[in-house]
Amino acid sequence: MGATMAEYTIILRDLSVSMRLGIHPHEAVPQRVLVSVWMTVDYAKPPSADSIDEVLDYDAIRAGILALAGRGFALQETLVEAVAALCLADGRVVRVRVRSEKPDIFPDARVGCEIVRERCPTR
Repeated sequence: MGATMAEYTIILRDLSVSMRLGIHPHEAVPQRVLVSVWMTVDYAKPPSADSIDEVLDYDAIRAGILALAGRGFALQETLVEAVAALCLADGRVVRVRVRSEKPDIFPDARVGCEIVRERCPTR
C-alpha cells in the first residue's frame, strides 16, 4: 500500500434524529438521538478544483443516517455499527469513529456508545 497523499477528517457532529432506539417499553416511541461521525478520508491528491466531485459528499452520509434512523434499533451498538458500515462503503474512508447518544433518558446525563472501525488493508 502506498503512502497517504491527502488525508482529511470529515466531521458530522450531533446530527439530531428522532428514532426508536432502546429495549425498554418507554422507548417504543421515537426519541431524540444524537449521532456524530468522524471519517478519515484518503484522497489520491488534495482537491484543486474546489469541486464536490473531488471529495466525499457528507450530504450522502447524513441522508444515509436519516434512512437508518427510520428503521429503528434495539441497541446503540447495532446503530453505530450500521453507521460505520455506511461510511466505510465509500472506498476513500479508511477509518471511522461513530458515536450515538440518547440525551433525554436521564435528567443528569447522556447515555451513548462509540466505536472505531478501520478498513482492512487489501493484500
